[in-house]
Amino acid sequence: MLIEPLPTMLDVRKAAVRGAGVCGVLKPLDLKRFGPLLASEEGIISVEMTFSRDEENRYLVQVAIEADIAVTCQRCLESMPEHLSSENTLAILWTDDEAVHLPRHLDPLIVEEQNCSLWDLVEDELMLAMRPFSYHDTEDCKKKIGAFSDPVLEEEAGEDKPNPFNVLEQLKPGTRH
Repeated sequence: MLIEPLPTMLDVRKAAVRGAGVCGVLKPLDLKRFGPLLASEEGIISVEMTFSRDEENRYLVQVAIEADIAVTCQRCLESMPEHLSSENTLAILWTDDEAVHLPRHLDPLIVEEQNCSLWDLVEDELMLAMRPFSYHDTEDCKKKIGAFSDPVLEEEAGEDKPNPFNVLEQLKPGTRH
Protein backbone atom coordinates (compact mmCIF):
# COMPACT_ATOMS: atom_id res chain seq x y z
CA MET A 1 0.00 0.00 0.00
CA LEU A 2 1.40 3.37 -1.05
CA ILE A 3 1.23 6.04 1.65
CA GLU A 4 1.32 9.61 0.37
CA PRO A 5 2.47 12.59 2.43
CA LEU A 6 -0.26 15.03 3.44
CA PRO A 7 -0.28 18.18 1.26
CA THR A 8 1.00 21.28 3.04
CA MET A 9 -1.54 23.82 1.73
CA LEU A 10 -5.04 23.56 0.26
CA ASP A 11 -7.86 25.87 -0.76
CA VAL A 12 -10.31 24.40 1.75
CA ARG A 13 -13.34 26.33 0.48
CA LYS A 14 -12.96 24.95 -3.03
CA ALA A 15 -12.41 21.49 -1.58
CA ALA A 16 -15.67 21.83 0.41
CA VAL A 17 -17.62 22.90 -2.68
CA ARG A 18 -16.33 19.84 -4.56
CA GLY A 19 -16.84 17.50 -1.59
CA ALA A 20 -13.19 16.46 -1.81
CA GLY A 21 -11.25 14.28 0.57
CA VAL A 22 -7.57 14.34 1.42
CA CYS A 23 -5.55 11.76 3.30
CA GLY A 24 -1.89 11.29 3.98
CA VAL A 25 0.79 10.87 6.57
CA LEU A 26 3.19 13.13 8.42
CA LYS A 27 6.22 12.59 10.60
CA PRO A 28 6.39 14.32 13.99
CA LEU A 29 9.54 16.05 12.73
CA ASP A 30 7.38 17.83 10.09
CA LEU A 31 5.42 19.70 12.79
CA LYS A 32 7.55 22.45 14.34
CA ARG A 33 5.35 23.19 17.40
CA PHE A 34 4.37 19.57 18.10
CA GLY A 35 7.86 18.03 17.76
CA PRO A 36 9.34 19.57 20.94
CA LEU A 37 6.51 18.00 23.01
CA LEU A 38 7.74 14.51 22.11
CA ALA A 39 10.48 12.27 23.46
CA SER A 40 11.75 11.32 20.01
CA GLU A 41 11.33 12.16 16.35
CA GLU A 42 10.08 8.63 15.62
CA GLY A 43 6.44 8.00 14.86
CA ILE A 44 3.76 8.30 12.23
CA ILE A 45 0.73 10.53 11.97
CA SER A 46 -2.12 9.42 9.68
CA VAL A 47 -4.62 12.06 8.61
CA GLU A 48 -7.94 11.89 6.79
CA MET A 49 -9.90 15.04 5.93
CA THR A 50 -13.30 15.18 4.28
CA PHE A 51 -14.57 18.52 3.00
CA SER A 52 -18.27 19.27 2.52
CA ARG A 53 -21.09 21.77 2.96
CA ASP A 54 -23.94 21.42 5.43
CA GLU A 55 -27.66 22.23 5.11
CA GLU A 56 -26.97 25.85 6.09
CA ASN A 57 -24.36 26.11 3.33
CA ARG A 58 -21.41 26.30 5.75
CA TYR A 59 -18.05 24.99 4.58
CA LEU A 60 -17.02 22.03 6.76
CA VAL A 61 -14.01 19.81 7.23
CA GLN A 62 -14.11 16.54 9.14
CA VAL A 63 -10.68 15.71 10.49
CA ALA A 64 -9.64 12.23 11.68
CA ILE A 65 -6.12 11.78 13.01
CA GLU A 66 -4.32 8.70 14.34
CA ALA A 67 -0.79 9.14 15.67
CA ASP A 68 1.71 6.72 17.14
CA ILE A 69 4.36 8.79 18.89
CA ALA A 70 6.79 8.68 21.84
CA VAL A 71 6.34 11.00 24.82
CA THR A 72 8.23 11.42 28.10
CA CYS A 73 6.85 9.77 31.23
CA GLN A 74 6.58 12.53 33.84
CA ARG A 75 7.35 10.13 36.69
CA CYS A 76 10.51 8.33 35.53
CA LEU A 77 11.46 10.66 32.62
CA GLU A 78 11.83 7.74 30.21
CA SER A 79 10.37 7.60 26.72
CA MET A 80 7.05 5.80 26.35
CA PRO A 81 4.81 5.03 23.36
CA GLU A 82 1.56 6.97 23.07
CA HIS A 83 -1.35 6.59 20.66
CA LEU A 84 -3.35 9.73 19.91
CA SER A 85 -6.70 9.70 18.19
CA SER A 86 -8.73 12.75 17.28
CA GLU A 87 -11.93 13.31 15.33
CA ASN A 88 -13.43 16.74 14.90
CA THR A 89 -15.73 18.68 12.58
CA LEU A 90 -14.67 22.25 11.86
CA ALA A 91 -16.56 25.05 10.17
CA ILE A 92 -14.37 27.03 7.78
CA LEU A 93 -14.82 30.74 8.48
CA TRP A 94 -13.31 34.05 7.41
CA THR A 95 -13.48 35.98 10.71
CA ASP A 96 -13.72 35.50 14.47
CA ASP A 97 -17.11 37.25 14.45
CA GLU A 98 -18.61 34.40 12.43
CA ALA A 99 -17.44 31.88 15.03
CA VAL A 100 -19.82 33.35 17.61
CA HIS A 101 -22.83 32.10 15.63
CA LEU A 102 -21.68 28.51 15.21
CA PRO A 103 -23.63 25.66 16.82
CA ARG A 104 -21.88 23.91 19.71
CA HIS A 105 -21.03 20.76 17.74
CA LEU A 106 -18.80 22.73 15.35
CA ASP A 107 -15.42 24.24 16.10
CA PRO A 108 -14.21 27.22 14.06
CA LEU A 109 -11.35 27.10 11.57
CA ILE A 110 -10.50 30.70 10.71
CA VAL A 111 -8.99 30.88 7.21
CA GLU A 112 -8.28 34.46 6.21
CA GLU A 113 -6.40 33.66 3.02
CA GLN A 114 -7.31 31.51 0.06
CA ASN A 115 -5.14 28.57 1.12
CA CYS A 116 -5.08 26.89 4.52
CA SER A 117 -2.08 25.12 6.06
CA LEU A 118 -3.22 21.55 6.58
CA TRP A 119 -0.10 20.83 8.61
CA ASP A 120 -0.95 23.63 11.07
CA LEU A 121 -4.48 22.27 11.34
CA VAL A 122 -3.18 18.76 12.12
CA GLU A 123 -0.68 20.17 14.59
CA ASP A 124 -3.41 22.08 16.47
CA GLU A 125 -5.65 19.01 16.64
CA LEU A 126 -2.80 16.82 17.90
CA MET A 127 -1.82 19.27 20.64
CA LEU A 128 -5.46 19.36 21.78
CA ALA A 129 -5.62 15.56 21.78
CA MET A 130 -2.50 15.12 23.95
CA ARG A 131 -2.90 14.34 27.61
CA PRO A 132 -1.46 17.06 29.87
CA PHE A 133 0.74 14.49 31.66
CA SER A 134 1.92 11.10 30.46
CA TYR A 135 2.79 8.26 32.82
CA HIS A 136 3.84 4.62 32.46
CA ASP A 137 1.86 2.09 34.44
CA THR A 138 2.86 2.42 38.09
CA GLU A 139 4.67 -0.93 38.11
CA ASP A 140 6.76 -0.02 35.06
CA CYS A 141 7.84 3.27 36.62
CA LYS A 142 8.69 1.64 39.98
CA LYS A 143 11.07 -0.73 38.23
CA LYS A 144 12.80 2.11 36.42
CA ILE A 145 12.93 4.45 39.42
CA GLY A 146 14.08 1.58 41.67
CA ALA A 147 17.11 1.11 39.45
CA PHE A 148 18.30 4.59 40.48
CA SER A 149 18.07 4.07 44.25
CA ASP A 150 21.33 3.31 46.06
CA PRO A 151 21.10 0.08 48.11
CA VAL A 152 23.98 1.21 50.38
CA LEU A 153 22.07 4.34 51.37
CA GLU A 154 18.95 2.29 52.06
CA GLU A 155 20.92 -0.02 54.39
CA GLU A 156 22.50 2.92 56.22
CA ALA A 157 19.12 4.56 56.72
CA GLY A 158 18.19 1.83 59.19
CA GLU A 159 21.31 2.33 61.40
CA ASP A 160 21.50 4.90 64.20
CA LYS A 161 24.07 7.45 63.12
CA PRO A 162 25.21 10.40 65.20
CA ASN A 163 23.50 13.64 64.33
CA PRO A 164 26.05 15.99 62.70
CA PHE A 165 24.29 18.97 64.28
CA ASN A 166 25.06 17.77 67.81
CA VAL A 167 28.30 19.79 67.54
CA LEU A 168 26.18 22.93 67.59
CA GLU A 169 25.01 22.04 71.12
CA GLN A 170 28.47 23.06 72.33
CA LEU A 171 28.05 26.56 70.94
CA LYS A 172 24.87 27.34 72.89
CA PRO A 173 25.42 29.74 75.79
CA GLY A 174 25.29 28.03 79.17
CA THR A 175 26.34 24.62 77.89
CA ARG A 176 29.85 23.40 78.46
CA HIS A 177 31.25 20.07 77.54
